[in-house]
Amino acid sequence: MMYLKLLEKHIKEGILHLHLPQGKVYTFGSSGTEVNWYFKSEKAIRRIALDWEFQLGQTYMEGLWHAGDGSLYDLLGLLRSNFQPKKNSWHKPIQGAIQQWNKISRAYNNISHHYDIHEDVFRHFLDKEMFYSCAYFESDDASLEEAQNSKAKHIAKKLLLKDNQRVLDIGCGWGSMMFHLAQNYNVDVSGITLSREQLSVAQAEAKRRQLANTHFHLQDYREHHGLYDRIVSIGMFEHVGTPFYTTYFNKIADMLDEDGLALVHTIGKTAPPRTTNPWIHKYIFPGGVNPSLSQITKALELSNLRITDVEVLRKHYALTLHHWQLRFQQHRHEIAEILDEEFCLMWEFYLAICEVAFVFSDLVVYQLQLAKKHGPVPITRDYLYKI
Repeated sequence: MMYLKLLEKHIKEGILHLHLPQGKVYTFGSSGTEVNWYFKSEKAIRRIALDWEFQLGQTYMEGLWHAGDGSLYDLLGLLRSNFQPKKNSWHKPIQGAIQQWNKISRAYNNISHHYDIHEDVFRHFLDKEMFYSCAYFESDDASLEEAQNSKAKHIAKKLLLKDNQRVLDIGCGWGSMMFHLAQNYNVDVSGITLSREQLSVAQAEAKRRQLANTHFHLQDYREHHGLYDRIVSIGMFEHVGTPFYTTYFNKIADMLDEDGLALVHTIGKTAPPRTTNPWIHKYIFPGGVNPSLSQITKALELSNLRITDVEVLRKHYALTLHHWQLRFQQHRHEIAEILDEEFCLMWEFYLAICEVAFVFSDLVVYQLQLAKKHGPVPITRDYLYKI
């Protein structure tokens, strides 16, 4: 059987016990982490062997396999560490351009697909402030709330805020970063989002907190007009699409004051470009892609912006996803009642496979500080670490 030969050939790290129907058990590997892989249907593993990029997640959603009493993360981690994709194996420029042709109307639809689900689903696994992006763990044992607050402070320091400045948050989500800035700095903050659900929640929360210095708009970045002293964009660049990178940075340059600063926080790759995994594209982030640094800098070179600082956050998103998964599992029953079991299977696979990618693959988070000239940023990074 083809899949048995594939597992025999590739499983070198860890021990995999493959459980097939009718009590058949096969073991691969001889040392390391030990995991179990249970299949309800032998057809499912054949589907995975023929198209693992899509079918691994698809068959899990269909309930055709599970990790038994073990960890889904451990199982996926063992598979990923033994089946690393070849460099550029997913880099299909034409397919990528089609996937990511995010004109304005399509961008609205893509964001709605992921973010316009019931607010309570996100509240069950995010921190109290509803940050849906990589946290900043100053220690491994920090709580999710502490790490997200540290992220907000870290970004605020990079913005070098001054009194009465105008700040724009592109892709503001439920307003988490905006509220942090509005409550802790004497600035006026505007936010744009494509999600009607997020807009409604953010506006209600701003009213509850009596934050008159926050303003929300249902707009694409290409539709927004204004001039700002500071621009921040956290976890939004992944939705721009490679054909529009230059458009995105040119728009930031157009809206940024000559003495202004921008901070773009995005998932990225340390390896060459590759097309988005087809299962992630279909079910989780249609139109999304995690850029390579070379793709970002190439687009920036064509804009009126210069890079003043780049920081690479490693491990932080893996820790963030781990916290999200723990909270998701704690509230899995309530989430299943809001949506259904298939959604829960889809979401826990999404959280687990992403955590695996940040541990075993080439995903990191880039924070790029941008300006139009040298002056606004000190010539050393000491200002980031002064208390």
